[in-house]
Amino acid sequence: MPILTQQATRAELTDPDAVPRPVMTFGTPGIAVSGLDTKGLNRIEKDFHRHRKGELMLLLRGVLTCEVEGSLWIVPPQSALWIPGDVLHKVSAAGMVEVYIAFIDPAASSHLPAQCCEVSTTPLLRELVIRSARLPLLYPDEGAESHLVTLLLDELAATSIGSLHLPMPVDGRLRKIVEAIIDDPADRGTIQTWARRVGLSERTLARLLSQQTGMSFGRWRQQLHLMLAVKWLSTGASVQRVADDLGYESAGSFVTMFRKALGTSPARYIAERRSAH
Repeated sequence: MPILTQQATRAELTDPDAVPRPVMTFGTPGIAVSGLDTKGLNRIEKDFHRHRKGELMLLLRGVLTCEVEGSLWIVPPQSALWIPGDVLHKVSAAGMVEVYIAFIDPAASSHLPAQCCEVSTTPLLRELVIRSARLPLLYPDEGAESHLVTLLLDELAATSIGSLHLPMPVDGRLRKIVEAIIDDPADRGTIQTWARRVGLSERTLARLLSQQTGMSFGRWRQQLHLMLAVKWLSTGASVQRVADDLGYESAGSFVTMFRKALGTSPARYIAERRSAH
């Protein structure tokens, strides 16, 4: 843990809980993460960890995936994820990433959601988070800096929240299925096929998945497809490309699934998100 002084930099900081301020923000203005995954993409991963302070991750560019105590969240560009304090989580990123992370003290976050959630990012919230990353590490407790932090907290509390996440099972055999489908979402294997691959009966697989996620196999896979679709569409992929990458026979069948699940077409859904942002 570093010794905190007025000259301490965020790069030197190893423990956000050590900063005696209600909000501490740092950002990465467009860095390519290092390391390659199995598909040759730049990738970095921070293993499961927790901290006393809550964490707001504002993603401007790139892809973030976060697993939070039984749920998987995919954060598209221009979106944000709120993780309450003391919650075990793991974060991975791929490609060119621009992300700002605000650590918020529990005393200042009592009015924020108690559960992990997607946060709608208004232009004001984004600007406040970015501006807060420019504050001195130990900014004055009073004055303009303190007013900026207070406004950030008020704006965050007023934003709407989303729930597009994926319940994650804990059983090791089910985790193998999860990882395989995430690696190749176009694999349209049936529940019988997946049960054989991990040495389970179809009935046992269905029962375990229902107990641990509250979903059937088909519903669970559809939810994953929706999350991936939103991520890819947000980065500019065409509806046809997304449908192909998810293994749908046609763009029309993908659009039908998307509309039934989210109440609107993929194009309108993305247009509304961009308009809001």
